[in-house]
Amino acid sequence: MTNAPGLLAAGRAPQASATGQQPSPLAAMPTEPAGLLQGDHVGNSSQGTSQLFLTTPLARGISGVFVWTALALTCHQIYLHLRSYTVPNEQRFIIRLLLIVPVYTLNSWLSLLLLGAHQHYIYLDSVRDCYEAFVIYSFLSLCFQYLGGESAIMAEIRGKPVGSSCLYGTCCLQGMSYSIGFLRFCKQATLQFCVVKPGMALVTIVLQAVGKYHDGDFNVRSGYLYVTLLYNASVSLALYALTLFYFATQELLRPFEPVLKFLTVKAVVFLSFWQGVLLAILERCGAIPEVQTVDGSRVGAGTLAAGYQNFIICIEMLFAAIALRYAFPCQVYSEKKDSSPAPTAAMQSISSGLKETMSPQDIVHDAIHNFSPAYQQYMQQATQEAPGPGAHPGGTGGGRKSRNVEKRMLIPSEEL
Repeated sequence: MTNAPGLLAAGRAPQASATGQQPSPLAAMPTEPAGLLQGDHVGNSSQGTSQLFLTTPLARGISGVFVWTALALTCHQIYLHLRSYTVPNEQRFIIRLLLIVPVYTLNSWLSLLLLGAHQHYIYLDSVRDCYEAFVIYSFLSLCFQYLGGESAIMAEIRGKPVGSSCLYGTCCLQGMSYSIGFLRFCKQATLQFCVVKPGMALVTIVLQAVGKYHDGDFNVRSGYLYVTLLYNASVSLALYALTLFYFATQELLRPFEPVLKFLTVKAVVFLSFWQGVLLAILERCGAIPEVQTVDGSRVGAGTLAAGYQNFIICIEMLFAAIALRYAFPCQVYSEKKDSSPAPTAAMQSISSGLKETMSPQDIVHDAIHNFSPAYQQYMQQATQEAPGPGAHPGGTGGGRKSRNVEKRMLIPSEEL
């Protein structure tokens, strides 16, 4: 009696089949295919997360090819300058400018390799950003050396009216004339960036450690908003000072072919900054969403935007290396070495030349000089190998005058 229901159920099944009635789809669906469908869904999800391009071997391989090609080109150019280190006062700044490629590429590539849930890239990017300030100062100092120092420049431009140009941002300076205060502003505007940028990098690291800094977070309680605003103001002031200096001395700098030099340095610094700002805005608008990687960790949208920034920089630095190779050739210095019967460079070896190049003592001295209250008592003249305006090693425009002792020219304080 206890098996009767089971027998009746068994008897009904053949009867239903015999009458041609189809079983219910839900009842007929086996459990195993359902499990397979769930497995396919999970598999597709995993496949979707694995398609994060920045973490794929393809992205790392492409960026690596660009990075190591740029490094090879730049290191070879630096070696050529160090081997023909005939004009240290100029080549010191040129090598500093060339080093922007190794600093940018290695930091960006390592940040790309370490892309993940943890924001390791912030520490690496801080090193890259600090060197950015070093580059702006070095370029302005190189221009000063080309023209023979402050007094040589002032002898050419003092008293001349400032031209009005919307392109160079001098519309509001109409009616003014150039003075030593103009050169002081250019130096101070670049030197302030050398102070502000490392300070902001340190603040960023501290805020990151306490969880108050996230890339792309424009919330008023986030440190990213204030760091970005201050950094934007500082870098804009420094680049504006470079533009003003170039506008005032473009005729004097013409023999040195400054256009490519100016555009290359400004593009590397300025475009990389605005790329980061644009990606941060896209992230804020939701165009760059948070993603989940294969290992289950979630990569924030700000971290992902920084990853795209680093990938783009890896690609761009190859073109920057090529542009810098044409902007700062070594031929003029090697020709000077070949034509000189005795070595004119003060450095005795490539290693000592590189060590002298990276010494920050000149920045410290320049900062003390330009921010000192006693600045109005004198202005400095370039020392050792100092060309007059329009002179260039191995080129036209006049010869050089060797100065072994620093010269200072008294100027009246009312010209400041």
